[in-house]
Amino acid sequence: MKKYLLLVDDDLDLMYAVSRYLSNEGFSVISVSSGQDALKILQSKHIDLMVTDIIMPNLDGYDLIKLLRISPKFFNLPIIFLTAKGMTSDRIKAYDLGCSSYLTKPFDPNELLSIVRNLLKNSDVISESVGISQNNNQNKLVNSILTSKELAIFHLVYQGLMNKEIAVKLNLNLRTVEKYVSRLLTKSNTRNRTELVKFALTNNLFDSRANDGNRTRE
Repeated sequence: MKKYLLLVDDDLDLMYAVSRYLSNEGFSVISVSSGQDALKILQSKHIDLMVTDIIMPNLDGYDLIKLLRISPKFFNLPIIFLTAKGMTSDRIKAYDLGCSSYLTKPFDPNELLSIVRNLLKNSDVISESVGISQNNNQNKLVNSILTSKELAIFHLVYQGLMNKEIAVKLNLNLRTVEKYVSRLLTKSNTRNRTELVKFALTNNLFDSRANDGNRTRE
């Protein structure tokens, strides 16, 4: 299935060059030159991944991602910052705000392509991992209090994967996975991974065939 990318940059020459490159690689690319236009596209069209500059007038990349990450609809949208801002403090701020990857200009188009493909693959894993039944009222309650990324990590814990394995599978750093698991324990009122898996089994959250009972570890 063709993936839809949104490219946001007020450098029109660069934007068109990147757009042509990604289009030639088989993606459907929508290009806009401002954060405001990006928001309009995101509200009206399905977008699988966004590549955005940071330094833009009126609504910069930082403010754009802030607006997106507070919305459940866009909380897990893969977002790549493609920017001339190369300081470590810039990267830290971007990752703290929720960017998926950070690439500085000038850049190698092949590296951008690799990042795009990897993030889209991981996004598909997250979507496929969330196997919650929508027919059970209690499952609906769980679905309402957990984000889709929390559910994806929950499902991988349920399958018996350790934090390091989950980090590799979802392209996250280990500390981020640890924070998500800790959040899951808090929200499910459980004390460890074993109780968390029992919680999932008791509430019939996932296909029971996904866990054979042998890989669950503290």
